[in-house]
Amino acid sequence: MIRLFDITFSFLALVILSPILVVITVLLKFTGEGEIFFLQHRVGMNGKMFKLYKFATMLKDSPNMGTGTVTMKNDSRILPFGKFLRKSKINELPQLFNILLGEMSVIGPRPQAKSCFDAFSAKAQKSIIKLKPGLSGIGPIIFRNEENILEGNSSTLDFYNNVIATYKGEVETWYLDNRNLPKYFMLISMTIWVIIFPKSNLIWRLFHDLPAPPDELKKDLNYPN
Repeated sequence: MIRLFDITFSFLALVILSPILVVITVLLKFTGEGEIFFLQHRVGMNGKMFKLYKFATMLKDSPNMGTGTVTMKNDSRILPFGKFLRKSKINELPQLFNILLGEMSVIGPRPQAKSCFDAFSAKAQKSIIKLKPGLSGIGPIIFRNEENILEGNSSTLDFYNNVIATYKGEVETWYLDNRNLPKYFMLISMTIWVIIFPKSNLIWRLFHDLPAPPDELKKDLNYPN
């Protein structure tokens, strides 16, 4: 049933948003490095690697520069027009094609690069690969400001691997254990909500049984006291 909704929603979204996608395509072609799409191998269902589509927002060789696949706020690798695309989340829209191809779902665990996936615990890895990665999901909603969270941490990669990845694994496991059609629609609604109201803490009031974040993340994730 969820696959049917995935196909319907992604197809309708592509049709409705096609004028915007065409404009973005033209702008990217004539700005930055002239690249339109960023393709990167990500870990999919059952551990199978697939090519994730995004609009190009960073220097082409960015995975081999700086902090690699971990992006920080005001990252010097981000192109001028890319800042707008990332903040508005428009850069994620080409993943609608991944959904139509059956490689992703509208809602699921965020598709991870292999290096980031390896930072998860073995238990979390086993949970994550049981589902198709999602365009959005509980992890992307909670960590919608991840770049801001990483800003100011001198040991950025250690903080990501030991704190952020650990908690991401917990919430993605929570979704696997509680996945159903009502939550699918609730998380789609929450995705739209947090784009409009990025500082909202509604997610915590909506899902009372979510694992509590570690103390280092509570403030950044707007966790209620």
